[in-house]
Amino acid sequence: MNRDNQTENIPGSEILIRSLIAEGVDTIFGYPGGAIMPVFDALYDHKDKIRHILVRHEQGALHAAQGYARVSEKVGVALVTSGPGATNAITGITDAMMDSTPLVVISGQVNSTLLGSDAFQEADVIGVTQPITKWAYQVRRAEDIAWAVSRAFYIASSGRPGPVVLDIAKDAQVLKCDYSYQKTTFLRSYHPLPEVEEEKIRMAADLINSAKKPFALVGQGVILGNAEQELCDFLEKGGIPFGSTILGLSAIPSGHPLNQGMLGMHGNVATNIKTNECDVLIAIGMRFDDRVTGDLKTYAKQAKVIHFDIDLAEMDKNVKTTVKVLGDAKQTLPMVTALMEKKSHPEWLEEFKPYAQKEYDCIIKNELYPENGGEIKMGEVVNKITEATQNKAICVTDVGQHQMMATRYFKYNQSRSMVTSGGLGTMGFGLPAGIGAKYGAPDRTVCIFVGDGGLQMTIQEFGTIMEYGIDVKIILLNNNYLGMVRQWQELFFDERYSETHLKNPDFIKIADAYNIKGRKVTQRAELDAAIQEMLQHKGAYLLEVLVETKGMVYPMVPAGGTITNILLGNGNSL
Repeated sequence: MNRDNQTENIPGSEILIRSLIAEGVDTIFGYPGGAIMPVFDALYDHKDKIRHILVRHEQGALHAAQGYARVSEKVGVALVTSGPGATNAITGITDAMMDSTPLVVISGQVNSTLLGSDAFQEADVIGVTQPITKWAYQVRRAEDIAWAVSRAFYIASSGRPGPVVLDIAKDAQVLKCDYSYQKTTFLRSYHPLPEVEEEKIRMAADLINSAKKPFALVGQGVILGNAEQELCDFLEKGGIPFGSTILGLSAIPSGHPLNQGMLGMHGNVATNIKTNECDVLIAIGMRFDDRVTGDLKTYAKQAKVIHFDIDLAEMDKNVKTTVKVLGDAKQTLPMVTALMEKKSHPEWLEEFKPYAQKEYDCIIKNELYPENGGEIKMGEVVNKITEATQNKAICVTDVGQHQMMATRYFKYNQSRSMVTSGGLGTMGFGLPAGIGAKYGAPDRTVCIFVGDGGLQMTIQEFGTIMEYGIDVKIILLNNNYLGMVRQWQELFFDERYSETHLKNPDFIKIADAYNIKGRKVTQRAELDAAIQEMLQHKGAYLLEVLVETKGMVYPMVPAGGTITNILLGNGNSL
């Protein structure tokens, strides 16, 4: 209900803003236009309660809302106009759906009387977004706005989170009706928290208790469910080593003794090898993505598989499981832990060490601590920055080689410290997502790692940084290539570098035009001082580092290959 528990007769635009306030929204990322103008007009009177961040492109609004949601534990909100405004948001909506990020995206629409007439800036937003949302709904009456907002936030944030789209006709924003608000806590046809089967809990505990070589795969579901402590208790009681998906990184501190690193195509050698040698594989809040599994025909065939997940659709979708533990990990993990025997597996843990040592000798040592004579490495830049921030910063990345280097070498002391585009792999994600992350966690240092290709896809968001004085640290790892595509061309296309070399602008001059302080580093001897200057500067900073032109990200499991077929570079493989 509203403050005085009475209904009021007010315009739909005012109803929308009050409904957002009732849901605890404090920040909106958006861009105005004709079909959403009444809402922006209503927003004018509520600047003391809701902060609106004017981005420079609707895609930026969506990615910023994603970054905000990922670090704040809140629902991200984006506000765009009809037609191109809504269609410009599609990439961000899809990205959020792939990575289970809770968003409410509000788009303006033409008057309800014009729907279907190909009116100016009309687009079938619902038809376009239904396949890439948890719920997409068109509001044609002012009376339905509060109802729709209440359901949108409930659906976006409950169960497995995801994006919701509300497409609001302009006349619904203008016409008046009585307003009161009631939060949604139940929908008859929607069951976000499945009932836990105690038999499956016992079966999972029995399998774990009998395991000689258990191995856990930690995904983002743990973070989304705020189950980090429950996971830690589970792993420590069972003495279970674990690896993390990219989105699961930071669920447990990097230095935890059971932490074996990252899974997948560019993950750590030991995690991939031991996935195919363990006797019980325990997947927790992850979906067995192809970048983690490689060829499913050869993936973990020796293991009995336990899958913890809140979404039944993920069970047996890719990997056949022995025991399905359906439910919220925050509830199911403690139930299994209570039935587990206290164990350690010292011999099993020792088996990881030779592979970790080989990876260090063949790859990591040269990547993090190269000889002074060569070109600067991406990995050494990432390593120096994580050390300089004492592993306390939020790491935001764009997509490409720098993303893999950042996820491999950035370290974490607390959860919700990794923000990256996992499932969709969206170039242009990094800069606006970092902006959103800073609003979601204003007291933390936000380090945004970008490549020269991805940065130029959303570089206009420098304008947002300038307008609001956003204190983000942008690290541009510039190799003058679309590096990851170039790497594949070198390995799999006979070094035919088709359309991957970039002739780049002077990024420091561009940053200066936006009043963003910057520095370009070309020599290794300058790097430490430049990093300190960046971190000590109060305000946004662009640190451009010229890195090796044809650097490679290793280890690498070729796409579709067996996860134990690992390339180490320089002719080395396992």
